[in-house]
Amino acid sequence: MKICITAGAPGLDAPLDPRVGRCAYFVIVETDSMEEVESISNISAGAAGGAGIQAAQTIASTGASVLITGNAGPNAVYTLGAAGVKIYLDQGGTVRDVAKRFKQGELKEISSASAPPHAGMGGGQGMGRGGGRGGGRGGGGGQNR
Repeated sequence: MKICITAGAPGLDAPLDPRVGRCAYFVIVETDSMEEVESISNISAGAAGGAGIQAAQTIASTGASVLITGNAGPNAVYTLGAAGVKIYLDQGGTVRDVAKRFKQGELKEISSASAPPHAGMGGGQGMGRGGGRGGGRGGGGGQNR
């Protein structure tokens, strides 16, 4: 069985990246041999929007029947579900470790989002001191859009 694991670098010794849309790589592993099939750079990681959907489409195109990640937002869950790709969660270790835990049946399958939209964007909107989106401390006028 081909599985896809979100990773911070290519290869079996890469660390698990807990994000789907913003991870650096997708590592495809064949569970029968426990060998890497390929590592794919996530070109949607820097997208302004829609990274989860784009990443899910990339994952589905690999032929993997399972995605393993740390968290999955609603767009990735919906898109992967539509493609017939099951999602399992794990919280750390190398790609090799994660694949072994999956093969041993230790991981939990999810059917709904485990993270809010845009969770992998480095803090989200409105989290900083300025309040984001036109809030700010200055109380200035103008239109907030």
